[in-house]
Amino acid sequence: MRTAPPLARYRRELDEYLRSLVPDGSPQLLYQMVRYHLGWEDAEGRPDNAIGKGLRSSLCLLTCEAAGGDLRRALPAAAAVELVHNFSLVHDDIQDRDAERHHRPTVWRVWGEAQAINAGDAVLALARLAILKLADEGLPPQTVASAARVLDERTLEMVEGQTLDVSFEDRLDVALPDYIEMIEKKTGALFDCAFRLGGLSAGADGPLVERLGRTGRTLGTVFQIRDDMLGIWGEEADTGKPIGADIRRRKKSLPIVYALTEARSGARDELRVLYGKAALDDEDVGRVLRILEDAGVQRYCAAIAARKKNAALRELGQLELKPRAAAELREAAEFLLEREF
Repeated sequence: MRTAPPLARYRRELDEYLRSLVPDGSPQLLYQMVRYHLGWEDAEGRPDNAIGKGLRSSLCLLTCEAAGGDLRRALPAAAAVELVHNFSLVHDDIQDRDAERHHRPTVWRVWGEAQAINAGDAVLALARLAILKLADEGLPPQTVASAARVLDERTLEMVEGQTLDVSFEDRLDVALPDYIEMIEKKTGALFDCAFRLGGLSAGADGPLVERLGRTGRTLGTVFQIRDDMLGIWGEEADTGKPIGADIRRRKKSLPIVYALTEARSGARDELRVLYGKAALDDEDVGRVLRILEDAGVQRYCAAIAARKKNAALRELGQLELKPRAAAELREAAEFLLEREF
């Protein structure tokens, strides 16, 4: 797994802390599913190493350091962010009918939808319990309460975004502002959460926490735009998916939404016909790619991503943060927003 050095640095400590939060209680199946999804065990309960990137949780720890805090005090917050993200993945896999994650069968494919819903619910409950452990790190009760509120508010926003995303699946009239609102919630909200919780864990004041959250949300939005681009134009050697993978799924990502609203009328009509089909073959994917190329969609997506990225990094540069940690935070942000996988 390729990650920027500042982000990779935290994986061991975070993983150890996360493992300490997952009980070995009854029913055993529930926690077996949780450990499986988190990549620690295979479906038979044997040790495994299929853990995720830990991007959001690592950004939380890096933000804490940049705001002058001790990353160990932020571990409960980072773990909570990571668990909320994983709760969403368990449920998203069911909704999207995804059969694999990290090259392994998803929880619902192994144990069925009903039990996977239980596993996702358990991961969310563990996240809410984790955030309260900030009190064990000596944070004042008011700060702990603020952190818990941030976690719940941003989790609710994330679910709002997912609801919008699902509602877009059967629509061909999604407007660009509607799409941006959706990704600001579905992806941006949890980045916002990670940055805010990092600031709160460091004891930052209200105005700094607010600005950190805004920066995180913008970075998360650009992160999703980059994902949308890679889902169509990413190289298989880098992404592990064939070019046009999201087209085959008829996913309403930013490139498609833009083409459906801004391409020439004939091209829009053809795209609507193609996306109205039950399944797309290789020829259909090629036709969609040509429509996107003719409409200049890749240039548009790159331009809007660059504009938002520059705005986020400009705001980041104006914050009163520790210089060395702030430079690492900027390096991590640059890496996430320019990655090829």
